[in-house]
Amino acid sequence: MEALINFFVALHIIGIGALLGGFMTQMKAMGAGEARIVPAMLHGALTMLVTGVLLVGFNEMDDQAVNNVKIAVKLAVLVVILVLVYVKRDEEKVPAPLFGTVGLLTIANILIATMW
Repeated sequence: MEALINFFVALHIIGIGALLGGFMTQMKAMGAGEARIVPAMLHGALTMLVTGVLLVGFNEMDDQAVNNVKIAVKLAVLVVILVLVYVKRDEEKVPAPLFGTVGLLTIANILIATMW
């Protein structure tokens, strides 16, 4: 079970990397008002959602302690990110404040995961 959990942790990290990497590649464009949601951001958020839910299930099955409040907060932040990314994915330009919110929420999710 440990190998399976570690595999999905790796996939979860790849998902956050895709989401944050997609944001970072558009930061220069955000300054010019031309940022857009790239497919990597949507795919990364979806990967995080699926692997995160699976990780909670695997940890519960393995009788490991799960902080349900932390998971609920992370899930809520991720759902907001996912909704913003999904709704704005086809727009040529995304307003800088909205795009910045996606990046800020992504970083907040990372901080919650590592510091809580």
